[in-house]
Amino acid sequence: MRIAVFSDTHDRYPPTLVERLKGADELWHLGDVCEPSVLVEFEMLGPPLTVVRGNCDSHERWPWALELEREGVTFYLTHIPPTHAPRGVQALLHGHTHVPRDEVIDGVRWFNPGCVSRPRGTPPSFAWLTVAKGKIVSWELVRL
Repeated sequence: MRIAVFSDTHDRYPPTLVERLKGADELWHLGDVCEPSVLVEFEMLGPPLTVVRGNCDSHERWPWALELEREGVTFYLTHIPPTHAPRGVQALLHGHTHVPRDEVIDGVRWFNPGCVSRPRGTPPSFAWLTVAKGKIVSWELVRL
């Protein structure tokens, strides 16, 4: 399963982003969408779009955090990174910092795809997450 992960659109994104997300099995947005209408083009791609609420979002339909299982891997999606990963998750994905991240803390892999609209010290980015047979196969950061 190939999942496109992005964050911090803040009402805008590079014009090439939608095209680059084609072929995803799912899309995960890690918060700070701002105006929900910014997601229309992503919804039109077809794969399921999962969104967690960021500190700049007021859309109550989106949860603050979400635990998901895909291909036998347990994920925790949130916008602001917590101090500790919830018990039982294998990977924690977050946005908020606008800086890419891929590290292991206490056996949990922490990911941040960076920011598509206003990155800090790095180019705009999103990531491809590939999972299969109970394992994270790859995390590929893509610069925009």
